Amino acid sequence: MSRSKNTYNPDYSVAPGEILLDALVERGLTQSDLAQRTGRPIKTINEIIQGKTAITPETALQLERVLDIPSKFWMNLETNHQSFIAREKERDRLESWTEWLKEVPVAPMVKEGWISKLPDPISQLQAVLNFYGVASPAVWKKQCLSQKISYRASETFAKEPEATSAWLRRGEILAQKVECEPFDAKQFRESLLDIRELTVKSAGDFRSELVKLCASSGVAVVFVPGLPKAPISGASRWLTPQKALIQLSLRHGTDDHFWFTFFHEAGHILLHGKREVFIDDDTGEAADSKEFEANEFASNILMPPKLLSPFVAARKFDKASVLTFAEELGISPGIVVGKLQRHKLIEYNRLNGLKRQVSQKDK
Repeated sequence: MSRSKNTYNPDYSVAPGEILLDALVERGLTQSDLAQRTGRPIKTINEIIQGKTAITPETALQLERVLDIPSKFWMNLETNHQSFIAREKERDRLESWTEWLKEVPVAPMVKEGWISKLPDPISQLQAVLNFYGVASPAVWKKQCLSQKISYRASETFAKEPEATSAWLRRGEILAQKVECEPFDAKQFRESLLDIRELTVKSAGDFRSELVKLCASSGVAVVFVPGLPKAPISGASRWLTPQKALIQLSLRHGTDDHFWFTFFHEAGHILLHGKREVFIDDDTGEAADSKEFEANEFASNILMPPKLLSPFVAARKFDKASVLTFAEELGISPGIVVGKLQRHKLIEYNRLNGLKRQVSQKDK
C-alpha cells in the first residue's frame, strides 16, 4: 500500500510567530521587551512574528530562557510549519501534472493493493510518485528516458512506459524483502538442475522451493501479476552487483510458459551484462542476439538437444509418447507440449490437457 496511508498531513498550520505573539501578550511583554531580553534586533523579532524569518535553534534557546517555553517546542513548531509550507508549494507544482495520471495504470495498481485509492488527483499523484520512488513526474520522465537503452527489445516499454515501469517497480519492492546470499554464478548454474526437477510439482509446492534455491545463489525471484497495459511474462535485471532479480507474471497461466520464461531469464543473468533490463513482453520472435541466446539457454536446460533430437525425429507426438518422453527427461509433460507447439510440430489446440495451470498471484 501507499506509504502515505498512515501519514497525518493537516490542511492548516499555525505560524510560530502567532504563538510567540500570544506568549508575549500573556506575559505583558512587548516585542521591544523581547528584543532586549534576547539580545536580538527588534527587526528580527518583528519578522519572526510576521512569519518572514524562521526561528533558528539559537533563537529557540533564547526564547526558552526568556519565556520558559522549551526550545524543542519552538523548533518543532517551526519544522512543522515549514513542512506544511513545502507541502503546499509541492501541491501547487504537482497540480500541473495531474493529467499525467491518465497515463498511469492507477486503477489496476489500486486493485492489486500496490497503492491506495485517494480522493483528489494531487494526493493520488503523490501516492503514485511514492510508489515509483521519485520526487516528481519530471524526475520520473527524465529517469525513464535515460534508462530506455537499458530496456532491451521491449516494444511494451516503448509504448507503455508508465505501466511497464510500474510493474518493474513492484518487482523491486518485493525483491527488497527477499534475503539473498551474494551472487555466485557457479552455484546458480548448478541450482538450475535442481530447479528443473521442480517442474513436475504443482505451483503451490514449487514456489517456495524455487525462491529459496535462487536466493541461496544471489538471485531474488518474485511473482507480480501483469498489468493491462504491460503484457509481460518476465524480466531480469541486477539490483546490486551481488543481487540479481527474476520477475515473473505468470500471465499465460500454464507451466510450459512459466518454466520457459524462468529459464530464459536465468539465461540472461548468467550470460549477459549487469547494466541491462531484459523484458519478455511477447511482442514477437526474438530478433535480438541476446534474446536468442537466452531462448537457447532455456531450451537446452529443459530439453537437452541430444535427447530431444531422437524424440522429434520419431515424429510420434501422441499423449502417451509425450508422457513417456517427459518422464525420461524428468520434466513436466506440459513443457514438452509447449515446445512442440512453438516449433509447429503439433497444432496449438493439441495436448493442452497435459499442461498444468499456474495461478497468477502476487506473493
